[in-house]
Amino acid sequence: MAKSNFLNIDSLSFHGIDEDAELIPLMTPEDEEEINNENLPETLPILPLRNTVLFPGVVIPITAGRDKSINLIKDANAGNKVIGVVSQKDESVEDPSIDDINSLGTVARILKVLQMPDGNTTVIIQGKKRFEIDEVLVTEPYMTATVKEVSEIRPENDNEEFKAIIDSIKDLSLQIIKDNPNIPSEASFAIKNIESNSFLINFVSSNMNLSVNEKQELLAVNDLSKRALKTLKYMNVELQKLELKNNIQSKVRHDLDQQQREYFLHQQMKTIQEELGGESAEEEIEEMKRQALKKKWGKKVNEHFSKELAKMQRMNPQVAEYSIQRNYLELFLELPWNEFSDDKFDLKNAQKILDRDHYGLEDVKRRIIEYLAVLKLRGDMKSPILCLYGPPGVGKTSLGRSVAEALGREYVRVSLGGLRDEAEIRGHRKTYIGAMPGRIIQSIKKAGKSNPVFVLDEIDKLSSSHQGDPSSAMLEVLDPEQNTEFYDNFLEMGYDLSKVMFIATANSLNTIQPALRDRMEIINVSGYTIEEKVEIAKRHLLPKQLKEHGLTDDHLKIGKKQLEKIVEGYTRESGVRSLEKQIAKMVRYAAKSIAMEESYEVKVSNEDILKVLGPARLERDKYENNEVAGVVTGLAWTSVGGDILFIESILSKGKGALNITGNLGKVMKESATIAMEYIKANAANWNIAPEVFEKYNVHIHVPEGATPKDGPSAGITMLTSLVSLFTQRRVKKSLAMTGEITLRGKVLPVGGIKEKILAAKRAKIKEIILCEENKRDIEEIKADYLKGLTFHYVNEMSEVIDIAITNQKVKNAKVL
Repeated sequence: MAKSNFLNIDSLSFHGIDEDAELIPLMTPEDEEEINNENLPETLPILPLRNTVLFPGVVIPITAGRDKSINLIKDANAGNKVIGVVSQKDESVEDPSIDDINSLGTVARILKVLQMPDGNTTVIIQGKKRFEIDEVLVTEPYMTATVKEVSEIRPENDNEEFKAIIDSIKDLSLQIIKDNPNIPSEASFAIKNIESNSFLINFVSSNMNLSVNEKQELLAVNDLSKRALKTLKYMNVELQKLELKNNIQSKVRHDLDQQQREYFLHQQMKTIQEELGGESAEEEIEEMKRQALKKKWGKKVNEHFSKELAKMQRMNPQVAEYSIQRNYLELFLELPWNEFSDDKFDLKNAQKILDRDHYGLEDVKRRIIEYLAVLKLRGDMKSPILCLYGPPGVGKTSLGRSVAEALGREYVRVSLGGLRDEAEIRGHRKTYIGAMPGRIIQSIKKAGKSNPVFVLDEIDKLSSSHQGDPSSAMLEVLDPEQNTEFYDNFLEMGYDLSKVMFIATANSLNTIQPALRDRMEIINVSGYTIEEKVEIAKRHLLPKQLKEHGLTDDHLKIGKKQLEKIVEGYTRESGVRSLEKQIAKMVRYAAKSIAMEESYEVKVSNEDILKVLGPARLERDKYENNEVAGVVTGLAWTSVGGDILFIESILSKGKGALNITGNLGKVMKESATIAMEYIKANAANWNIAPEVFEKYNVHIHVPEGATPKDGPSAGITMLTSLVSLFTQRRVKKSLAMTGEITLRGKVLPVGGIKEKILAAKRAKIKEIILCEENKRDIEEIKADYLKGLTFHYVNEMSEVIDIAITNQKVKNAKVL
C-alpha cells in the first residue's frame, strides 16, 4: 500500500490543513445506506483526474492546476458541492475530451477547498456512488454531462464466502500495515473501525499500490463479491513483495561482521572440502611452504615468494585474483631455480654420438667438442650461443637433440617462425586475464633444469607488429652479459639463463636484426655432396623409413648406385628432405606389395626406381655441350643451396641494340651492360671488327624465366658469352665460372662459394674460374668436396677469356 495514501486516510481530521477543520469520520453502514438512498442528479460537472481513481465512500485530497478544473471546483463549491469524478485514460493529455476519459466514475462531494501558496487549488472530496456518463452537454467552461446510476450487486448478509473474503482482506491489511515500516501503526485502527464491508473494499482498493488502469478495473466490477476477491488477489501479491523486500533488508541489516563472516564461510568451505576429499586453502598454502623449503633459490627469490604467499593467505579463495596468485606461486615452485644437470665430460663418447646422428657438419661438431673441453678444464663457463644457418633440410634443427644427448642435458625447442607478439617471449603481466609466462620461461619449466640445450628454430622468420618486436625481446635472451637476469613480465623477477646453451637456426642471415646477429656465433651449415647424401640415405633415411612403415632390412635393400640415381634424378636440393620423400615412396611400394601378397624385388634395381618414381625429372642442371656460340655455364647461390645457370646470347641484324631477358634484377642487367661496353672498348684484343657492334643487335637471355635472378656474380659469365658470340669460338668444355666485373677489367670476389661448388659437382663440371680473392674460401672447404675439380684464379677479365675461350670455331659458325 502507498505510504502517502495511508497517511492521508489516517489523518482524517486534517489538523495540519486548517485551524477550523472539522473531523471527517469514517463511513458507517448508516451513512452508506443514506448515500445509496440519495437520488443521482441528472447532470453533473465532470472533473477528470490524471493519476488516481476515486472509490465510493473514500476521502482523498486532489490538486487542481488546470483552468477548467479550478473553475469547476469554484462553481461547485459555491453551489451544491456535488461533482462527477472520472479518471483519464492517458494522464499526459492536458485538455481531455470524452474519448480521453473513462465513462465510469464516482459522484463526489466537496468537503473542503484550500488555496495553496503555489497558486494551485487543493480540494478534499469524498466519493458517494458510482455513475456512468450518458451524454456530454457542454465542454466549456468545463465539461458537463448527463449521467446515469450504475447499480451494484451485493451479496446476502448470510453469505459465508463473502464474509471469509472480508475477514481475509482485514487480516492482510493489518499484516501489510505491520510489515511496512512506511505506514504508521495507527492506520490499523482505521481498518479495525470500518464496519461497512463495501467501504472496506473501496478503502483498501483506493490505497493499494496499483496503476490507474488496475484501480479503474476494480471500480468497474459491479458484483461486490467479485470486487472483493479481486482486491484480495492484489493484496496477496503486494504482501509477497513486501515480505521479499523485508527479507532482503533483514539480511543486509543483520549481516555478520565481515571478518566473522569470512571466518565462518572459510570454516564451512574447509569442512566441505575435507568431506569431498580435496585440499582446503590452508592445506594448499602449507604444502607450498613445504615445497619452498626444498627449493635451491637465493635469498632474494625466497623473500619475494614469502611475500606473495602471505598476500595469497589474506585473500578470499572465492575471488578471481586467488586463482591468479596460486598459478603465479605454482610457477615459482615448478621452475628449476639453480638446478642443473651434470655435463658428461667424455669427449670421445660425445663425438661418437654426434657422428652417429649426423653425417658431415664438421664445424658444428668441432665447436661443441671445444665447448665441452673448456668446460671440463674450467668447471664453469657461460654457454655459447650458436646460430646454424644454411639451406633447408641439412639437419640444423635435429642437431640440437644430438647435442643435448652428447652433453647429457635436457632438450627443449621453440619454433619462432611467424612469431609477432613480444609477450610470447617476455610473457604477460599477471594482472591480465589469461596471463601466462613467455615461451622461454615455459620451456625452462618443461625442461626441469636450468641448463638445457635450447633450440630457437627459424629465428630469421621472426616478424614484428603493433604488439611489439619479438626480435628486440630476443636481444636480452641471447646476450651473455644480460641473460643472467632475464626479466619475464609474468614472473616479475630476473631468471638466470646464462647456463642455457642456445642453438638458433636460420635459412638466411639477411632477415635477422643486425644487433641480434652480432650476439650469436654464426656457423654456416652448407649443403651435402652427392656422396654425402648417399651415405646419409644409407645410414639414416632408409632405416628410419623402414621402421616407420613397419618393415625391416630384410624387406627392402637399396644399393649405393640406386641411391645415387635417386639423388641425381629426383632431387635438386642442398638438404635431404626431398630425398627422404623419394625413399619413403620406395618403402611404401614394398609395404603395399607385402600387404597385398604381391611379388617384388627386395633388392631395388634401376628399373624398379623408374617404375615407382617415374622418369627422372631433374636432369636439366647437367652441363650442356659447347657446340653453340654464346652459351656459358655460370654458378649461382639460392636460398636452397647452389645451382648452375646458363647464359645464352645471340646476334641478329639490327642497329646495335642490347636486349636482356630472363626475369633479371637491376644488378644483373648492369653486369651485362658493363660486359658489353668492355668488349667494345677492347674489341681489337680479340680481333672483333668495330662495325659489328653497329650492324647487329645483341640479345642476352638466362633460361628459367619464371625464376627471379639478380646479383653481380654472373659478370664474367656474361663477358665470356659475348666474346664467344662475337668471335664465334667455342667455350672450354666442362667449365663453369662466377665473379663480378668492373669497367676497368677487374674481377671481384663473390659469396656462396661452397654452395656453388656443390652445384658444379652435381652438374659434372670439371673446371671452375674464380676471383683470386675467393681462394681463401676454397681453402676453408673440406678436401672431399673439391675432389675432381680444377680451379683457375684470376684478377683480370682478360685472363678469364684466355682460359675460357678456345681457338676452335663453333659448329656452323657465322661470318661477321
